Amino acid sequence: MSLPADLCERTLQRILARHPDLVAQETPLAELTSPMSPAPVGSVRIFRGAAVAKVVYVGLVVPMIHLDSHMIFAFTPEDSAVPHFTLDSVYGGSYHAFHLDLIPRADLAANLPYLDAAFHPLTPVFEAASTTEGLSPAAIGPRQRAIMSPWMLVNRATEEAFAGIDAHVDAYADHWSTLVEKGVPSPEGVDLAARDAAVRANIFSRDVDPVWAQVSRLLGDETTDAIRAELVANG
Repeated sequence: MSLPADLCERTLQRILARHPDLVAQETPLAELTSPMSPAPVGSVRIFRGAAVAKVVYVGLVVPMIHLDSHMIFAFTPEDSAVPHFTLDSVYGGSYHAFHLDLIPRADLAANLPYLDAAFHPLTPVFEAASTTEGLSPAAIGPRQRAIMSPWMLVNRATEEAFAGIDAHVDAYADHWSTLVEKGVPSPEGVDLAARDAAVRANIFSRDVDPVWAQVSRLLGDETTDAIRAELVANG
């Protein structure tokens, strides 16, 4: 198993172990095909539960174009203030990369108790990861950064540095699981479900994230939009 696949699978199993009510669901996306390859090029796995409403794994592996990409999104219920969790781990032929974050469910600047409970404890991990030798900033613009959190880690990495980020990923995943179990201060004046719908539509928008155009070239528009639909809503 490659480094990106191993990191993503190990993190997925860590989440499933902390939240044992999550149950695997059947999906027509379980085997992803492409005109570029006679063999399947990836898969989607979906798990559903209660406190963690939905976990979506997407893997794409196409050696001929040097693509080895694995992603987890773990979503809390629409009316929950607990952030969502996300991890991307990628090998692109000449570099490794990863994206690790908790996605806020409220305006952090206007809800300091929420910020302090949900995100501030990650600061030592964020700072340690940000100064790790072999990590460099990934190419992501302020528009995409604005819809994530200030604690987002998004980096390219040497193979050695990538192999050493496990502890940072574990710390984010474990902190998130603790928030799921214990809850967070309720932000004031927030329609959580409406905000969540708007934010997720933006995060997985073709207009915001150019990666969807690349996925479409690999899988076609229909399959790509089916994957996006699984990410946009818990239903």
